[in-house]
Amino acid sequence: MKYFYIILLFFLLSCSGNKVTNFHGPKQLESKFTKLKINITNKNDILELIGPPSTVSSFDKNKWYYIERMKTNQSIIKLGSQKLKKNNILIVKLNNYGILESKKILDLNDMNNLKYFEKNTEKDFKENNILYGVLTSLREKINSPARNRAK
Repeated sequence: MKYFYIILLFFLLSCSGNKVTNFHGPKQLESKFTKLKINITNKNDILELIGPPSTVSSFDKNKWYYIERMKTNQSIIKLGSQKLKKNNILIVKLNNYGILESKKILDLNDMNNLKYFEKNTEKDFKENNILYGVLTSLREKINSPARNRAK
């Protein structure tokens, strides 16, 4: 029992009170957003200030996305589950000359405002159609066992 208490003591002493933070992307995107000036800032200024983009649009090579994400551990009771503390996305649009045309920042509150459109696609044919019946019978004959076809 004495060894159990010693091991428990070492376990408790090794636990840290500090929360672990996982960070992804450029830091302090909001302050860098305010430094960007439309029709003044160019492509090189953006690369110097923020760095290379997290991703570039597949459809428009002049649209850059910067993603900043921070997760922290909640508590010991929740066994290390993480909470999303910061999720910022900066969308930068450049013109053909490399000058900043527009900028937009999305934060954690904007993340939950997405609405999805749900629509069911219906089939174009009806099961009581004559062609459907012919094709179904052909399929059944093709898929029938080989011994039944030999007769």
